Amino acid sequence: MNGPYPSPLALLPHSYPFVLLDRILELEEGKRIVCLKNVTFNEGYFKGHFRDMPIMPGVLIIEAMAQASGLIIGKGNKKGAYLSRVKDARFKKPVVPGDQLVIKASLLQGFASLYSFEAIAYVNDEMVSEAEIILTII
Repeated sequence: MNGPYPSPLALLPHSYPFVLLDRILELEEGKRIVCLKNVTFNEGYFKGHFRDMPIMPGVLIIEAMAQASGLIIGKGNKKGAYLSRVKDARFKKPVVPGDQLVIKASLLQGFASLYSFEAIAYVNDEMVSEAEIILTII
């Protein structure tokens, strides 16, 4: 699929405030994707995570990776993809307000209803997190 790409908000079954992707930068449907998340201070989770040193919760970085991964399978995903497993998640650096989180995901394997993805998140071209994401198609 060549750009310009539709908004993730138009493609994902989630709604505000749980769409954790702002823009699709690159997409090869069925193969790989690159997405952008602008991490802004006004996001609700920063009020309590952590009060004196706001960082984006790791679980939300994983969710953003899962959302990006689900967009790879695109049109074949008629009913929805659900996160069913996270393998080997690693967090290397905190993600803070003002960061631009770039998520790169690629399909590793696909079976009838189970898909596995490699997902890596970067800030300023430096890896901040990585995981294998497994989605189940309903």
